[in-house]
Amino acid sequence: MKPVIQHVVTSFFLILFVSIAVGQQPREVKLFAHRGGAFEYDENTMVAFEDSYRQGIRGFELDIRRTVDGHLILMHDHSLKRTVGPDMPVEELTFEEIQKLRTKAGNPIPTLKEFVAFLKDKPGLYVEFEMKTAKPKYEENMLAQYCDQLYQIVYEFVPEGSEYVLTSFDKRPLRYLKTKYPQAELVLIKSEGLSQELLDEAKELGVSRVGCRVEGTTRNMMDAAKEQNFRITLWPGRTVDDSLLGVMLGATYLCTDVPVEVMNWVEANASSWIKIK
Repeated sequence: MKPVIQHVVTSFFLILFVSIAVGQQPREVKLFAHRGGAFEYDENTMVAFEDSYRQGIRGFELDIRRTVDGHLILMHDHSLKRTVGPDMPVEELTFEEIQKLRTKAGNPIPTLKEFVAFLKDKPGLYVEFEMKTAKPKYEENMLAQYCDQLYQIVYEFVPEGSEYVLTSFDKRPLRYLKTKYPQAELVLIKSEGLSQELLDEAKELGVSRVGCRVEGTTRNMMDAAKEQNFRITLWPGRTVDDSLLGVMLGATYLCTDVPVEVMNWVEANASSWIKIK
């Protein structure tokens, strides 16, 4: 969005918030950093998580893949091309080979264990662990191994007051985890706006959380989801305006690529009627 247009849109949201805020309780929302803050930092690296935490962010999303020799690492794409350089599939590399690589920004590729260890002494977090398990790499045996390993690492220790959830576009790991680890909190993600059809898909899985796009989502549908006891995450939050729209729609959770920018904007302009948890 061009700077002038974005300023106009943000100003519109500010006026709108002022008009509805008088006499109302602050709207509470859990803001969390997509891949650690993908538009502000080197995504899915410890630098991203550590610095965004220092800036006051208390929610994170990360992506998890498995090396050929069974180590869970943080990486969104199936190939290293976009973030590292070589066009090589993550799942065909050994952990030793991964350890020798650096992102284009010069950072090492972290393991899931490394990330979880970073969080251990930090209470009150919200963390979404996204399972990247698309076929054909993750057939049934490998999928089960991946899910078991991920569950054990993630839930070995959860800091006090923290909320750890496992998310996926792929229904297979959600079904597996729901059967074997019914206590796990799960989120079905879809790249579409919220609809009753999407809620029905989640119900079929026994899942009460849904992540969906802010585009195409209506306030009426958000209200209907809450009446059915769903908790909804809206994404992608590429700008401050995206997050403000999510607040207006009544989102419980907001996933954003610019978490520090959103948090600073709210503190400067909307702290009396938006409470970031």
